[in-house]
Amino acid sequence: MVQKDDNLKDIISHSKEYGFVFPSSEIYDGLAATYDYGQLGVELKNNIKEYWWKAMVHMHENIVGVDSAIFMHPTTWKASGHVDAFNDPLIDNKDSKKRYRADVLLEEFVEKIRQKIQKEVEKGKKRFGDDFDEEQFLATNPNVLRNQKKIEETEERMRAALESSDLEAIYNLIVDLEIVCPVSGSKNWTEVRQFNLMFSTELGSVAGDAATIYLRPETAQGIFVNFLNVQKTGRMKIPFGIAQIGKAFRNEIVARQFIFRMREFEQMEMQFFVRPGDEMKWYDYWKEQRINWHKALGLGEDRYRFHDHMKLAHYANAACDIEYDFPMGFKELEGIHSRTDFDLKQHEEHSGKKLQYFDPELNESYVPYVVETSIGLDRMFLAVLSSSYKMEDLGDGKQRALLSIPPALAPYKVAIMPLTKKDGLPEKAREIMDAMKLDLNCIYDEKGAAGRRYRIQDAMGTPYCVMVDHQTLEDNTVTIRDRDTMEQERVNVDDLHQIIGDKVAMHKLLTS
Repeated sequence: MVQKDDNLKDIISHSKEYGFVFPSSEIYDGLAATYDYGQLGVELKNNIKEYWWKAMVHMHENIVGVDSAIFMHPTTWKASGHVDAFNDPLIDNKDSKKRYRADVLLEEFVEKIRQKIQKEVEKGKKRFGDDFDEEQFLATNPNVLRNQKKIEETEERMRAALESSDLEAIYNLIVDLEIVCPVSGSKNWTEVRQFNLMFSTELGSVAGDAATIYLRPETAQGIFVNFLNVQKTGRMKIPFGIAQIGKAFRNEIVARQFIFRMREFEQMEMQFFVRPGDEMKWYDYWKEQRINWHKALGLGEDRYRFHDHMKLAHYANAACDIEYDFPMGFKELEGIHSRTDFDLKQHEEHSGKKLQYFDPELNESYVPYVVETSIGLDRMFLAVLSSSYKMEDLGDGKQRALLSIPPALAPYKVAIMPLTKKDGLPEKAREIMDAMKLDLNCIYDEKGAAGRRYRIQDAMGTPYCVMVDHQTLEDNTVTIRDRDTMEQERVNVDDLHQIIGDKVAMHKLLTS
């Protein structure tokens, strides 16, 4: 059985080999925690963006989009709380010289205990078969109860320490649990310290405090400062949302695990403005909407779970994550937060401008409450890639690398292949491709044996291959090969565009 860490290494290797993701500045030995998206990666990334944008903006009459600037007035970040409170608790191991987020070390400790409980459940299923009662087993098994108690005690201490920002209590918890450094295996820790994550730079040619600005650590504030601009020009009525896709920057000291945690990353965020008092109704609504969006991809429903935040951010009255089972375990993929009226009120106070909505139904003005959905595009990319990648045994000692990417998200939808480079087959193949490429992203491939070409397209995630052979010239038919099943069918060229177009259409995801 392939270990998860090995699986991540295989995914990283495959990503580079087939042009999905490259180490940034690789000819200069790279730059830590930064990556470039290659020719296939940028296509997959754009398709994920399109899926999100269509689901979030085009499918909702009351949601519109913006594209705000990366550079913002520095008071923006004072108002949002990022200057004073955008910190991570960090701890160093004195032996390995490695730095870790203290809260992540604790979360990983708890997750290991959860995995022990799951192993006990799996053993019970094997032992008792169809007679196994999982609910009763979890409630009575001594090992499970002991581990569950340890989880509850750890989370209770962790919650109290994080909510009070008690760094000494966080340190003591790590020591009491005898958590070791993953690299050195030692428990030789420094004290826990806070570290602000924002990148600062200088605006203009004169250096100094007055010229200091920040690279945005999130895209949400660009939405909040444009709240009235969008509301008035779009004649928007509460409830309504503003969506945005854009780059954000965080000086992550512990950036690792491939593209999961980077210093430059992309977010897909939507802020939904509601009446005060209605926020929890909409919070529950968007939790359901977002988990359904993920599950429509067919990556495996058991790979998702909700996780309520142990420590609420300074602006939130409710928050949870949709976690995904990545190669390195369950990790945050998307956050859903009830941000109250904190952001708009803060910007009112710091700007001196009113950011209120006049509600004609209530005949009063108020500062709206906000429910946010925020998903990391790079993490979504990794989720799709890691769930799709597999080495498939074909028998007789043969294997194929397969990326079973959902067809609507696949970089190329169809590969057009002439069986040989002669007898007019390339010309016919080009003719077919020219007719299809206006609507579908196609790739032309005539190099090498047919079987090898199929294997390459499987590894690239291309869902369909069209083979043009000598029979095509006789009766105008071609062979379509399915990536996942490897089954082939003969169809008329005149029907080809519609057949493949239907199979790879985005609307299949949006209406599922």
